[in-house]
Amino acid sequence: MSLASEVAESSQHSGGAAARGSREPVNVLIVGVGGQGVIMVSKVLASLCQAHGLQVKQSEVHGMAKRGGSVFSHVRFGKQVWSPTIPKGDVDILLALEWAEGLRWLPQLRAETGIFICDTKRIVPPFACLNRRQGAPMRYSRETPAEVIAHVAEAYAVDATRMADELGNERAANTVLVGALSTAMEFPLADWERVLAEFVPRKTVGVNLEAFRLGRSWIEEARRTAPDTSDPQGQGLAAAVVPSTVRVEIEAQWCKSCDICVKLCPERCLRLNSERIAELTDPAKCTGCRLCEWLCPDFAIRVHLQPAAAVA
Repeated sequence: MSLASEVAESSQHSGGAAARGSREPVNVLIVGVGGQGVIMVSKVLASLCQAHGLQVKQSEVHGMAKRGGSVFSHVRFGKQVWSPTIPKGDVDILLALEWAEGLRWLPQLRAETGIFICDTKRIVPPFACLNRRQGAPMRYSRETPAEVIAHVAEAYAVDATRMADELGNERAANTVLVGALSTAMEFPLADWERVLAEFVPRKTVGVNLEAFRLGRSWIEEARRTAPDTSDPQGQGLAAAVVPSTVRVEIEAQWCKSCDICVKLCPERCLRLNSERIAELTDPAKCTGCRLCEWLCPDFAIRVHLQPAAAVA
């Protein structure tokens, strides 16, 4: 049962916001990694609640996280909200944009009624490597979606990043999850789309609205059947977290010659060529740590990892 179905009196008086009662606020915790859009998602939700005349308290930790660091945001809304932070065990909806971050915050969720919505995307930090050999095991969560969902009242593991990538914009994964989040609340669909369009870049409104609808329909279908916990990328398996082959893609037109990737590459296998465009000098040395991808301010680098199971 979702929060939306628990609304009665408060839905009729507050524009349909999900709530457990007319006085108690709804607590939403949004977590992820720097650069994924955690703050944007929380602002969309907060703005939507304010538009419906609800009191909203929003707090976040992101200052020194940078891209690749842990980021989280508390959003509390209702007829009357006093504190901006959610007590442990009182989170009604935990929305996670990255798999390990979602698991790390699970203890904050209400045990009996909490809803867990998580992207299966795994961002493995470089320091998770036991050594710098390609193919070395990593210190990263190995729980599969099925194992996690079995211990949560209501949970959905969504391959939002793949869904957004198929739409042509991987960065719209956060709006896929916003669409999933919208199904747990009774705000009108048109209001969600209107507020979302205000917070995404103007040129990406179309793809973001499409991603939003895709995430919403995925959850609706999952509720009618059974949530897909098959983990199609196989990343819940220890062997699949470790890439066997790595391909680095550099978009020359986007590279601004900042040299960040070159200076911070642990293997020193990147350089600026004669035109001051980043290039990979020794593919055999690249371990697929993705540090260059996360730190590139212009998103000019993408690291493609091929799981061992996919190699003939």
